[in-house]
Amino acid sequence: MTRKPKIQLKRAYEAPDATDGRRILVERLWPRGLTKQAAALDAWVKDVAPSPDLRKWYAHEPEKWPEFQRRYRAELAENAAGLGALREAMGSGPVTFVYAAKDEERNSAALLRDYLTGRT
Repeated sequence: MTRKPKIQLKRAYEAPDATDGRRILVERLWPRGLTKQAAALDAWVKDVAPSPDLRKWYAHEPEKWPEFQRRYRAELAENAAGLGALREAMGSGPVTFVYAAKDEERNSAALLRDYLTGRT
């Protein structure tokens, strides 16, 4: 039986914390105005983020969230290489997915966490 990973979420603009574990940026684009030092990342795995077309279509419009989830899950299902790179970067122990979106509930990092932990 495979153990489900413990994945926390944190906005890129929040200060790193000792409880974060491995900090992995799961965005295709670097967060605006954030320095690499302030980000304190262990890895940046761009290839698991939504495709540029999907990201632009969604534009963080809440009414598009249900369809965004469907489309992003479909992209993840076809992205074995990206998910493999992410799992490798996660290693063992606690992990924090770092994201830039303002909406703390409806964002790709939350959906990615749920996808990997079987919550969806």
